[in-house]
Amino acid sequence: MRVTQGTFSFLPDFTDEQIHTQAQYAIDNGWAVSVEYTDDPHPRNTYWEMWGHPMFDNPDAAAAVFEVNECRKAHHSKYIRVIAFDPSPGWESIRMSFIVNRPKDEPGFRLIREEKEGRSIRYTIQSYASDRPEGQRYG
Repeated sequence: MRVTQGTFSFLPDFTDEQIHTQAQYAIDNGWAVSVEYTDDPHPRNTYWEMWGHPMFDNPDAAAAVFEVNECRKAHHSKYIRVIAFDPSPGWESIRMSFIVNRPKDEPGFRLIREEKEGRSIRYTIQSYASDRPEGQRYG
């Protein structure tokens, strides 16, 4: 199962040149580019591990691509994404994020159905990967 989340989630994986183009777009708009990684890509997991520091004053996207490749060397079997943070007053949030690395095997998610009092039903999404401890989830 291919995890689809973020801005370009239904497109094929980006090349380094395409990552550079998107990072440069973010920089040209005044957004800070950061690289993050995780082994739990649950849709509600917004707390990925940050690789290095956010690049607030970086004028060239080549540094972002360099950081992506360094993160790939250290965490090749995890999900890695690039995010672009807009620090503008009134916005101050992520404007763009996309996955740039994923494990070879993506086990996917299960839907857990729980019946409550009355006729209420509650659904929970659980990652198959989270059945194993952190650090042992992928290859």
